Amino acid sequence: MKPRGAPLSGRRVVITRPSGQAAGLAGLIAAEGGDPVGIPAIEIRDLADPAPLHAVADRLESFDLAVFVSRNAVRKALELLRARRAGRPWPPRLRVATVGQGSRAELQAQGFADVIAPPAQSDSEALLALPELADVRGKRVVIFRGDGGRKLLGDVLEERGAIVEYAECYRRVRPEEGERLRREWTQGIDAVTVSSGEGLANFLAMLGEDSVRRMSGIPLFVPHARVAEEAARRGLAGAIVAGPRDAEVVAALVAHFGAAG
Repeated sequence: MKPRGAPLSGRRVVITRPSGQAAGLAGLIAAEGGDPVGIPAIEIRDLADPAPLHAVADRLESFDLAVFVSRNAVRKALELLRARRAGRPWPPRLRVATVGQGSRAELQAQGFADVIAPPAQSDSEALLALPELADVRGKRVVIFRGDGGRKLLGDVLEERGAIVEYAECYRRVRPEEGERLRREWTQGIDAVTVSSGEGLANFLAMLGEDSVRRMSGIPLFVPHARVAEEAARRGLAGAIVAGPRDAEVVAALVAHFGAAG
């Protein structure tokens, strides 16, 4: 029997965000009485070869727009760019854009004003819908991201006439956390939160071959409809689209477990 009291009392909620990025969500879950279980499904690592990123840093002045696809991209790219540029300031004419409020807040904390970012939905589609990205013909755009990832943003900007270049600034790998995850699972899990399709795939692989069976009856909270679609494709129908922000995830958890009694 779950202890009574706060909305999430006694609920054990898995957080699969990378290490160092789960504290905010964990704190909000704990504030509602829940028990956050941090098990990263993605690990952020430095580039094996920073030379391509250095080449971009050396000609940063040639670009018209720099797009950061995530908070990780902001942190890693700026760290590498500043080290390479040895005190040279950010080019005054180079505007910055990003896909969500978290990464916009990170850019603002790093000293950037007038960041182009969608006000609500946090993804490439929302950024592309902004008027600032409607007319980019002839503009040179650099997209800072991890290795691989979605190509929608670059593809659409190229269709609109932009000259697009990708600058990878970190690597994403699957952590060696499968044994710990399965051990936690035996103690009972009430909900799982994931932040991307890649994180979902890694989580299921870490959970084991019978991961879909293990997830039966356990609510899965995702940030976007496309991640819910990916979950359904993998046999996990009914994922709850909570939104990407910490407060949205917790609100969805509270609403779900409140309705469940």
